[in-house]
Amino acid sequence: MDLGIAGKWALVCGASKGLGLGCAQALYAEGVNVVLVARGREVLQQSATDLIAAQAANTLDNGQKEGENEQNNVKIPPKVLFVAADITTEAGRAAAFSVAGGPGKDFDIVVTNAGGPPPGDFRTWEREDWLKAVDANMLTPIELIKATVDGMAARGFGRIVNITSSAVKAPIDILGLSNGARSGLTGFVAGVARTTKLAGNNVTINNLLPGAYDTDRLKTTMQGAAQKSGKTMDDVMDARRKTIPALRFGNPAEFGATCAFLCSQQAGYITGQNVLTDGGAYSGTY
Repeated sequence: MDLGIAGKWALVCGASKGLGLGCAQALYAEGVNVVLVARGREVLQQSATDLIAAQAANTLDNGQKEGENEQNNVKIPPKVLFVAADITTEAGRAAAFSVAGGPGKDFDIVVTNAGGPPPGDFRTWEREDWLKAVDANMLTPIELIKATVDGMAARGFGRIVNITSSAVKAPIDILGLSNGARSGLTGFVAGVARTTKLAGNNVTINNLLPGAYDTDRLKTTMQGAAQKSGKTMDDVMDARRKTIPALRFGNPAEFGATCAFLCSQQAGYITGQNVLTDGGAYSGTY
Protein backbone atom coordinates (compact mmCIF):
# COMPACT_ATOMS: atom_id res chain seq x y z
CA MET A 1 0.00 0.00 0.00
CA ASP A 2 1.26 3.47 -0.90
CA LEU A 3 0.68 5.55 2.24
CA GLY A 4 0.73 8.77 0.22
CA ILE A 5 3.26 10.59 2.40
CA ALA A 6 6.40 10.53 0.25
CA GLY A 7 8.10 13.90 0.32
CA LYS A 8 6.57 14.94 3.64
CA TRP A 9 8.73 16.06 6.57
CA ALA A 10 8.67 14.21 9.89
CA LEU A 11 10.16 15.03 13.25
CA VAL A 12 10.80 11.83 15.20
CA CYS A 13 11.80 12.13 18.84
CA GLY A 14 13.78 9.58 20.80
CA ALA A 15 14.84 8.24 17.43
CA SER A 16 18.30 6.83 18.07
CA LYS A 17 17.02 3.38 19.05
CA GLY A 18 14.00 1.38 20.11
CA LEU A 19 10.47 2.38 19.19
CA GLY A 20 11.43 5.86 18.01
CA LEU A 21 13.95 4.44 15.58
CA GLY A 22 11.38 1.89 14.40
CA CYS A 23 9.02 4.75 13.54
CA ALA A 24 11.77 6.68 11.73
CA GLN A 25 12.70 3.60 9.70
CA ALA A 26 9.11 2.98 8.62
CA LEU A 27 8.50 6.61 7.65
CA TYR A 28 11.79 6.87 5.75
CA ALA A 29 10.94 3.70 3.85
CA GLU A 30 7.77 5.48 2.70
CA GLY A 31 9.82 8.32 1.23
CA VAL A 32 9.40 10.73 4.16
CA ASN A 33 12.20 13.18 4.98
CA VAL A 34 13.05 12.63 8.63
CA VAL A 35 14.66 14.72 11.33
CA LEU A 36 15.84 12.41 14.10
CA VAL A 37 16.23 13.79 17.61
CA ALA A 38 17.85 12.13 20.63
CA ARG A 39 20.32 13.07 23.31
CA GLY A 40 23.22 10.76 22.48
CA ARG A 41 25.08 12.09 19.45
CA GLU A 42 27.19 9.01 18.72
CA VAL A 43 24.33 6.51 18.73
CA LEU A 44 22.06 8.94 16.89
CA GLN A 45 24.59 9.57 14.13
CA GLN A 46 25.13 5.84 13.69
CA SER A 47 21.38 5.24 13.50
CA ALA A 48 21.04 7.93 10.83
CA THR A 49 23.90 6.37 8.84
CA ASP A 50 22.40 2.89 9.15
CA LEU A 51 19.00 4.19 8.07
CA ILE A 52 20.40 5.62 4.84
CA ALA A 53 22.49 2.51 4.16
CA ALA A 54 19.56 0.14 4.71
CA GLN A 55 17.34 2.09 2.35
CA ALA A 56 20.07 2.22 -0.30
CA ALA A 57 20.55 -1.54 -0.04
CA ASN A 58 16.81 -2.06 -0.35
CA THR A 59 16.72 0.13 -3.44
CA LEU A 60 19.46 -1.93 -5.09
CA ASP A 61 17.76 -5.18 -4.08
CA ASN A 62 14.67 -3.99 -5.92
CA GLY A 63 16.64 -3.87 -9.16
CA GLN A 64 17.65 -0.22 -9.28
CA LYS A 65 21.23 0.53 -10.19
CA GLU A 66 23.53 2.95 -8.47
CA GLY A 67 23.73 6.26 -10.27
CA GLU A 68 20.15 6.24 -11.54
CA ASN A 69 18.12 9.36 -10.85
CA GLU A 70 14.68 10.88 -11.36
CA GLN A 71 15.23 11.14 -15.11
CA ASN A 72 15.36 7.35 -15.14
CA ASN A 73 12.15 7.15 -13.06
CA VAL A 74 14.01 6.51 -9.80
CA LYS A 75 13.12 8.88 -6.99
CA ILE A 76 15.87 10.74 -5.19
CA PRO A 77 16.11 9.31 -1.64
CA PRO A 78 14.48 11.34 1.12
CA LYS A 79 16.64 13.31 3.52
CA VAL A 80 17.84 12.12 6.91
CA LEU A 81 18.88 14.86 9.32
CA PHE A 82 19.66 14.47 12.99
CA VAL A 83 19.89 16.70 16.03
CA ALA A 84 21.61 15.62 19.23
CA ALA A 85 19.50 17.45 21.77
CA ASP A 86 17.18 16.96 24.71
CA ILE A 87 13.73 17.47 23.23
CA THR A 88 12.28 17.96 26.72
CA THR A 89 14.05 21.33 26.95
CA GLU A 90 13.22 24.58 25.20
CA ALA A 91 16.73 24.68 23.74
CA GLY A 92 16.37 21.14 22.41
CA ARG A 93 13.12 21.93 20.67
CA ALA A 94 14.62 25.09 19.18
CA ALA A 95 17.53 23.03 17.83
CA ALA A 96 15.15 20.56 16.19
CA PHE A 97 13.19 23.35 14.55
CA SER A 98 16.31 25.14 13.27
CA VAL A 99 18.38 22.23 11.93
CA ALA A 100 20.05 23.14 8.66
CA GLY A 101 18.17 21.76 5.69
CA GLY A 102 15.06 21.05 7.72
CA PRO A 103 11.56 22.53 7.38
CA GLY A 104 11.71 24.82 10.42
CA LYS A 105 8.44 24.34 12.26
CA ASP A 106 6.63 23.27 9.10
CA PHE A 107 6.65 19.56 9.84
CA ASP A 108 3.89 17.47 8.31
CA ILE A 109 4.39 14.64 10.79
CA VAL A 110 5.52 14.73 14.41
CA VAL A 111 6.20 11.62 16.47
CA THR A 112 6.61 12.58 20.11
CA ASN A 113 8.60 10.24 22.31
CA ALA A 114 10.64 10.66 25.46
CA GLY A 115 12.20 8.12 27.75
CA GLY A 116 9.79 7.02 30.43
CA PRO A 117 10.42 7.87 34.09
CA PRO A 118 12.15 5.22 36.19
CA PRO A 119 10.11 2.54 37.95
CA GLY A 120 9.89 2.50 41.71
CA ASP A 121 7.81 2.91 44.86
CA PHE A 122 5.74 6.10 44.96
CA ARG A 123 6.68 6.53 48.62
CA THR A 124 10.23 7.40 47.58
CA TRP A 125 9.35 9.96 44.90
CA GLU A 126 9.80 13.64 45.65
CA ARG A 127 8.05 16.59 44.03
CA GLU A 128 10.99 17.01 41.65
CA ASP A 129 10.53 13.45 40.38
CA TRP A 130 6.92 14.18 39.50
CA LEU A 131 7.79 17.46 37.80
CA LYS A 132 10.42 15.75 35.63
CA ALA A 133 7.94 13.05 34.61
CA VAL A 134 5.20 15.52 33.74
CA ASP A 135 7.63 17.78 31.87
CA ALA A 136 9.02 14.96 29.72
CA ASN A 137 5.93 12.85 29.13
CA MET A 138 3.12 15.41 29.11
CA LEU A 139 4.31 18.99 28.67
CA THR A 140 6.96 18.28 26.02
CA PRO A 141 4.47 16.61 23.62
CA ILE A 142 2.06 19.47 24.24
CA GLU A 143 4.76 22.01 23.37
CA LEU A 144 5.54 20.15 20.14
CA ILE A 145 1.85 19.99 19.25
CA LYS A 146 1.43 23.70 19.97
CA ALA A 147 4.41 24.60 17.79
CA THR A 148 3.29 22.64 14.72
CA VAL A 149 -0.47 22.05 14.46
CA ASP A 150 -1.55 25.49 13.23
CA GLY A 151 0.90 25.29 10.33
CA MET A 152 -0.36 21.80 9.54
CA ALA A 153 -3.95 23.04 9.54
CA ALA A 154 -3.07 25.92 7.22
CA ARG A 155 -1.47 23.47 4.76
CA GLY A 156 -4.34 20.98 5.00
CA PHE A 157 -2.35 18.00 6.27
CA GLY A 158 -0.84 16.97 9.59
CA ARG A 159 -0.22 13.85 11.60
CA ILE A 160 0.90 13.75 15.21
CA VAL A 161 1.56 10.45 16.93
CA ASN A 162 2.41 10.40 20.61
CA ILE A 163 4.21 7.30 21.81
CA THR A 164 2.78 6.72 25.27
CA SER A 165 2.27 3.34 26.98
CA SER A 166 -0.17 0.49 27.45
CA ALA A 167 -0.03 1.51 31.11
CA VAL A 168 -2.44 4.32 30.22
CA LYS A 169 -5.13 1.65 29.87
CA ALA A 170 -3.76 -0.91 32.34
CA PRO A 171 -1.56 0.86 34.92
CA ILE A 172 1.56 -0.91 36.18
CA ASP A 173 2.17 -0.41 39.88
CA ILE A 174 5.91 0.29 39.67
CA LEU A 175 5.40 2.81 36.83
CA GLY A 176 3.39 5.37 38.77
CA LEU A 177 5.29 8.35 37.39
CA SER A 178 4.61 7.19 33.84
CA ASN A 179 0.99 6.26 34.60
CA GLY A 180 0.26 9.73 35.88
CA ALA A 181 2.15 11.86 33.34
CA ARG A 182 1.03 9.93 30.27
CA SER A 183 -2.58 9.84 31.41
CA GLY A 184 -2.46 13.63 31.61
CA LEU A 185 -1.30 13.79 27.98
CA THR A 186 -4.04 11.35 26.98
CA GLY A 187 -6.71 13.60 28.46
CA PHE A 188 -5.29 16.65 26.73
CA VAL A 189 -5.16 14.95 23.34
CA ALA A 190 -8.73 13.70 23.69
CA GLY A 191 -9.91 17.29 23.67
CA VAL A 192 -7.58 19.10 21.26
CA ALA A 193 -7.69 16.36 18.59
CA ARG A 194 -11.44 16.84 18.22
CA THR A 195 -11.42 20.57 17.52
CA THR A 196 -12.78 21.36 14.07
CA LYS A 197 -9.84 23.68 13.35
CA LEU A 198 -7.58 20.61 13.39
CA ALA A 199 -9.74 17.61 12.49
CA GLY A 200 -11.60 19.70 9.92
CA ASN A 201 -8.31 20.56 8.21
CA ASN A 202 -6.96 17.01 7.93
CA VAL A 203 -4.81 17.21 11.05
CA THR A 204 -4.98 14.15 13.28
CA ILE A 205 -3.52 13.53 16.73
CA ASN A 206 -3.38 10.00 18.08
CA ASN A 207 -1.60 8.12 20.82
CA LEU A 208 0.24 4.89 20.10
CA LEU A 209 0.36 2.66 23.18
CA PRO A 210 3.10 0.02 23.18
CA GLY A 211 2.88 -3.00 25.38
CA ALA A 212 5.96 -5.13 26.02
CA TYR A 213 8.45 -4.50 23.21
CA ASP A 214 11.99 -5.78 23.06
CA THR A 215 13.69 -2.50 23.97
CA ASP A 216 16.06 -1.14 26.58
CA ARG A 217 13.06 0.36 28.37
CA LEU A 218 11.54 -3.08 28.86
CA LYS A 219 14.80 -4.44 30.25
CA THR A 220 14.99 -1.55 32.75
CA THR A 221 11.44 -2.22 33.92
CA MET A 222 12.08 -5.93 34.20
CA GLN A 223 15.24 -5.28 36.22
CA GLY A 224 13.16 -3.28 38.67
CA ALA A 225 10.63 -6.09 38.91
CA ALA A 226 13.40 -8.65 39.43
CA GLN A 227 14.93 -6.63 42.26
CA LYS A 228 11.54 -6.20 43.90
CA SER A 229 10.63 -9.89 43.67
CA GLY A 230 14.05 -11.40 44.26
CA LYS A 231 13.79 -13.46 41.07
CA THR A 232 16.30 -13.65 38.25
CA MET A 233 15.99 -11.43 35.20
CA ASP A 234 15.41 -14.46 32.95
CA ASP A 235 12.59 -15.73 35.16
CA VAL A 236 10.90 -12.33 35.19
CA MET A 237 11.21 -11.95 31.41
CA ASP A 238 9.85 -15.45 30.80
CA ALA A 239 6.94 -14.87 33.16
CA ARG A 240 6.10 -11.62 31.36
CA ARG A 241 6.08 -13.33 27.96
CA LYS A 242 3.59 -15.87 29.26
CA THR A 243 1.14 -13.10 30.16
CA ILE A 244 0.97 -12.03 26.50
CA PRO A 245 -1.40 -14.04 24.27
CA ALA A 246 1.10 -13.68 21.41
CA LEU A 247 3.69 -15.36 23.69
CA ARG A 248 6.40 -12.93 22.64
CA PHE A 249 7.58 -9.36 22.94
CA GLY A 250 6.94 -6.98 20.09
CA ASN A 251 9.69 -5.66 17.84
CA PRO A 252 10.30 -2.00 16.92
CA ALA A 253 9.81 -2.62 13.18
CA GLU A 254 6.19 -3.70 13.57
CA PHE A 255 5.55 -0.82 15.93
CA GLY A 256 7.00 1.55 13.34
CA ALA A 257 4.71 0.14 10.66
CA THR A 258 1.68 0.97 12.81
CA CYS A 259 3.01 4.47 13.37
CA ALA A 260 3.54 4.97 9.63
CA PHE A 261 -0.05 3.94 8.91
CA LEU A 262 -1.38 6.45 11.46
CA CYS A 263 0.66 9.08 9.58
CA SER A 264 -0.73 8.05 6.19
CA GLN A 265 -3.26 9.72 3.92
CA GLN A 266 -5.52 6.71 4.53
CA ALA A 267 -5.67 7.39 8.29
CA GLY A 268 -7.24 10.83 7.97
CA TYR A 269 -10.46 9.66 9.63
CA ILE A 270 -8.69 8.41 12.76
CA THR A 271 -8.09 11.05 15.43
CA GLY A 272 -8.13 11.35 19.19
CA GLN A 273 -7.59 7.61 19.55
CA ASN A 274 -5.43 5.42 21.76
CA VAL A 275 -4.09 2.66 19.54
CA LEU A 276 -2.96 -0.25 21.69
CA THR A 277 -0.28 -2.59 20.33
CA ASP A 278 0.40 -5.20 22.99
CA GLY A 279 -0.01 -8.68 21.51
CA GLY A 280 -3.41 -9.01 23.16
CA ALA A 281 -2.16 -8.49 26.72
CA TYR A 282 -4.87 -6.00 27.68
CA SER A 283 -7.93 -8.06 28.53
CA GLY A 284 -10.56 -5.31 28.63
CA THR A 285 -13.36 -4.93 26.11
CA TYR A 286 -12.99 -1.16 25.78
